[in-house]
Amino acid sequence: MAVKTQEYESAVQRRIHDAAMRLFAERGGKEVNIKELAEEAGVARGTIYAHVKSIDRLFAEVAGALTVEMNQRVVHSFSSVDDPVARLAFGIRSYLRRAHEEPLWGRFVLTFALRAPVFFEEIWQGRPAHDVLAGLERGLYRFEKEQLNSVMMMIGGSVIGAMALVLDGHETWRNAGFDAAEFILRALGVPENDAKAYAVAELPALLSVS
Repeated sequence: MAVKTQEYESAVQRRIHDAAMRLFAERGGKEVNIKELAEEAGVARGTIYAHVKSIDRLFAEVAGALTVEMNQRVVHSFSSVDDPVARLAFGIRSYLRRAHEEPLWGRFVLTFALRAPVFFEEIWQGRPAHDVLAGLERGLYRFEKEQLNSVMMMIGGSVIGAMALVLDGHETWRNAGFDAAEFILRALGVPENDAKAYAVAELPALLSVS
């Protein structure tokens, strides 16, 4: 029964997220109320309240949840990759590929992620930070451990900026991904030639999280 309940909750959460993104596409996130979101998602208003912590920050909450979901997919997809530098480069490029393949998702995250507290928690305390710290401990990066938060915000900001380039048509996702991965790795102290090699390595598929 617990498994079924968890699957049901996940399905409801996805419906709410999908509905929020559709309404965002239509209205830019403006003048959307709970009744409309419930109707769009095909659920009761009480269900919306149960799944969204802050009504005033509805879209930021959904964007934060989408960020968590994306990071879980990145972790799942590259869990067999031992090199933390490769994992970081793959993760950066996966965000840009998904923004290209799912532009509504990309535009939603781009617009609202920075308003979501969970976005910062994922950056500072989540798996991306653990991977960067692992690279530092292996001597693959050059920065002070006390600078980790600033390093993670640099990475997050760079990825968001690169997503904007892709979504606005200024760069292809491949070129934006190559550049973002290379420049971030070089900023972390990876030698230029190595950074380039990591940036252009074949990108594995982004797997779903069951």
